Amino acid sequence: MEINNEFRQLGLSEKALLAIKKKGFEQPSPIQKITIPVLLNESCDIIAQAQTGTGKTAAFGLPIIDLLDGQPKGIKALVLVPTRELALQVCDEMLSLADKRIIITAVYGGQSISEQQRRIKKGVDVVVGTPGRILDLINRGDLDFSQLQIFVLDEADEMLNMGFIEDIEEIMRHTPKEKRVLLFSATMPDRIVKLAKNYMKEPKRLEVDKAKPTTGLTDQIYFEVREGDKFDALTRIIDIEPEFYGLVFCRTRNDVDVLTGKLIERGYAAEGLHGEISQAQREKTLSRFRKKHINILIATDVAARGIDIVDLTHVINYSLPQDPESYIHRIGRTGRAGKQGTAITFVSPEEYRKLNYFQKATKVNIRKELLPTAEDIVAVKREKIKEELFEIINQGNYTDYLGMADDLIETNSPEVALAALLKLAFKSQLDVSSYTEIRTFRVDTKGTTRLFIGLGKNDGMTPKKISEFIRKEVKIPDRNIDDILVRDDFSFITVPFTDAEKILSAFSNRTQDGKPLVTKAKPKK
Repeated sequence: MEINNEFRQLGLSEKALLAIKKKGFEQPSPIQKITIPVLLNESCDIIAQAQTGTGKTAAFGLPIIDLLDGQPKGIKALVLVPTRELALQVCDEMLSLADKRIIITAVYGGQSISEQQRRIKKGVDVVVGTPGRILDLINRGDLDFSQLQIFVLDEADEMLNMGFIEDIEEIMRHTPKEKRVLLFSATMPDRIVKLAKNYMKEPKRLEVDKAKPTTGLTDQIYFEVREGDKFDALTRIIDIEPEFYGLVFCRTRNDVDVLTGKLIERGYAAEGLHGEISQAQREKTLSRFRKKHINILIATDVAARGIDIVDLTHVINYSLPQDPESYIHRIGRTGRAGKQGTAITFVSPEEYRKLNYFQKATKVNIRKELLPTAEDIVAVKREKIKEELFEIINQGNYTDYLGMADDLIETNSPEVALAALLKLAFKSQLDVSSYTEIRTFRVDTKGTTRLFIGLGKNDGMTPKKISEFIRKEVKIPDRNIDDILVRDDFSFITVPFTDAEKILSAFSNRTQDGKPLVTKAKPKK
């Protein structure tokens, strides 16, 4: 695949263009078109407001990698994100673009801080992290920002919603005055505008067109599925639909290859698309799909760009996409040309919070449903078999088998002979007990809660002591206490909703200086 000339015109290095080629990017997204040239060729701060399109990470990641390539080791860029999931996603995306040119690491709560300290000590160029963990590492003396050149605030409005603005300001105070600040936000509430005014120098405003989601004819549903049960869940969805013709999205190239192989092994007409597939093979696969020689196409987001097929019955998010814009882009591929389509999303327990965020950000309702049972699948298969048999009878395409039929009914009734033949032909397909059980689980529908604690450094508190203080009163796992921030007179923690309710109940009668000791944190307006 040749590099799209539009990428070359943005001013990226040949190394960057090679990375783009490897990932299978075909053309720059709107945010990439307007952001990359400014980052490469100017020295100004940037406020980028992007509500449509994908590729925000590459929009700042590609120029950062180019700008830092060849520089002496030391932390030159900091990318601040609101959640650990996003920290991992941004880090993985930048690593795939960097191709070992620079060292990038992610730091976030819920993982061993000692392991993160070890990686930082070895030397890194870019740190991607959540506010709580970044502050913790600053307070421990592990992060040296003296060489910092670029500070990226990603999903700034979401960080505001989660009560992280004060944390961001505290982190800002530990960075050099002379640096570039890049702020990415879907919306620009007053508090974000104030932040930009206080910490940015005459920023350049970049904005792409606002989202116009075309999801009116798409029925959006989700299934709660554990990671290990997703394949069986997918086969049930395919089997229950007599005319299934769908696009299945996976996160990585390897995921595409593994899923495609498993489906083919199970007898499904499936093929995969990703960045490592040649253009010739891509065109061949798409042709087969359009002609419905195959009815299942598995692809990454990048590989699916440019696919325009109007009569898809289903789009399935086997893995959640990186951001809300990608979700809208995915599901917009069904429900076209006046036809009803269905968008299905598999959600594991760890992904539920992210799904809620997508619903808020896109202002769409994604309805929860229960997976088809084994009994449902068998009933559908029985009806399909009967329809196919009646069609053969009507067409008269059975004369070559009449001799065998006569032999069978000489010693058996026609019913017994036919039943035995069906069992031979379909084996376990019609046996309910042969289907793998898909386990149910209950997810926390409320996500996480940020709590304020009226104790701080002046009370002898440290992140470890705050965690121990909470767990002494409420029996919750240490890993559930995340993004701990300890200030002079107070602290913040983030915990799952159910744990937050337990903590608030346990401390309901305890006060500090006449005020509740533990309360829900209130984001600044």
